[in-house]
Amino acid sequence: MKSRRHAIIRNLIATGDVSSQAELAKLLSREGMEATQATLSRDLAEIGVLKGPAGYLLPDAARATATVESAQTGSALSRVLRRELVSIDVGGTLVVLKTPIGHGNALAIELDRANLDGVLGTIAGDDTVFVAARSELAARRLAKHLREMAQLN
Repeated sequence: MKSRRHAIIRNLIATGDVSSQAELAKLLSREGMEATQATLSRDLAEIGVLKGPAGYLLPDAARATATVESAQTGSALSRVLRRELVSIDVGGTLVVLKTPIGHGNALAIELDRANLDGVLGTIAGDDTVFVAARSELAARRLAKHLREMAQLN
């Protein structure tokens, strides 16, 4: 049962845009397979599914997408910032980005792909992304740059 469900999940994600567990559950139901949110959450983790700005991605597809988008990183980051960024604040060397609930990871993925100057790394929560900068000055510059990209002036 579990291996069949995993196969169906892989197929659904590979062949269409699946952007939420609720949507995935509905699609599984159409295939005659019922699953709870907790089961889907475990399944997605076991399969190694990643959630990006466009929805769920299989591990191999995520790597391919990252390679193709590397040339378009600035524009991809700008689009995600305009769509996902609610607010931005700086505290020392941390830049704190707020997003709608459930969108923190998508923003962090794009920030990591952008490989921005002065950024040491990101930590994503459900609606918050912490960006660690190399210095307080780098944090302030990064916040200004992200505000401009997001058109949050």
